[in-house]
Amino acid sequence: MNILLNSCTLCPRNCKVNRNNNQLGFCGMTKDIVVARAGLHFWEEPIISGEKGSGTVFFSGCNLKCAFCQNFNISTNNFGKTVSINRLSKIFLELQEQGAHNINLVTPTHFVPQIIEALKISKRNGLNIPIVYNSSGYENVDTIKLLDGYIDIYLPDFKYFDNKFATKYSKCTNYFEHTSKALEEMIKQVGNPIFDENGMLSKGVIVRHMLIPGLLNDSKKIISYLVENYNDNIFISIMNQYTPTNNLNRYPEINKIVDKSDYEELIDYAIDIGIKNGFMQEGETQKTSFIPEFDTSGV
Repeated sequence: MNILLNSCTLCPRNCKVNRNNNQLGFCGMTKDIVVARAGLHFWEEPIISGEKGSGTVFFSGCNLKCAFCQNFNISTNNFGKTVSINRLSKIFLELQEQGAHNINLVTPTHFVPQIIEALKISKRNGLNIPIVYNSSGYENVDTIKLLDGYIDIYLPDFKYFDNKFATKYSKCTNYFEHTSKALEEMIKQVGNPIFDENGMLSKGVIVRHMLIPGLLNDSKKIISYLVENYNDNIFISIMNQYTPTNNLNRYPEINKIVDKSDYEELIDYAIDIGIKNGFMQEGETQKTSFIPEFDTSGV
């Protein structure tokens, strides 16, 4: 039991429910840790996945629940297996033993206190690879401050510049304000990118932005904001893997794949304004085969 869950304000939803008493807030989770999958993942950025893979732990539930979420079965349907803090610490060590370059915590926000306790245990028992915090970017700064000293690599999304899109597709009216402040704290904690002897990122920030159909101008504003404020202090990963799901009947304007010319225009724009450290995606990435099989394997 963690006192922070008595009136939960871990994320900007600030639900203030007592998750220790099994009350549910927006994320749909109580105090119990629920994990949908744990295993080596090879489809992250090259400096995260490398040749051996990233030791990825997919947590169930989500504080954002985007209309276009590709992981709907775990983010909204909350599929997964309940694990203890001790078991989570062992999962981290098992992934390290499998050769993972890092431990990659996916959608971890609503379990931050439990994750910290698990990391303490696993580090006492030999965990020594970098820890990646892989989130939607929609974070409370105070929660990110709790992670200072535990996280080596921050991997946040930056989904929207204009909050009208965040309101429409993710039901939050203050996405930009919280994401921009959280990003500032993340960079303050881990500093500029640092690499190990094998060229793998050992410390730093990678900001992901996925182009959504029809939102090219909003995407340009995000890239401009990141370049103007941080440029070579971070990596910027510009993604085209948006994949329409079965839940988009209410949003026909985004119920399609990204136009190839729009993505190329966004990449050209990023280069033109002077992006220093960046990643782009090539080829056919709008396939469900890029979505992991959530079957509680490794849990």
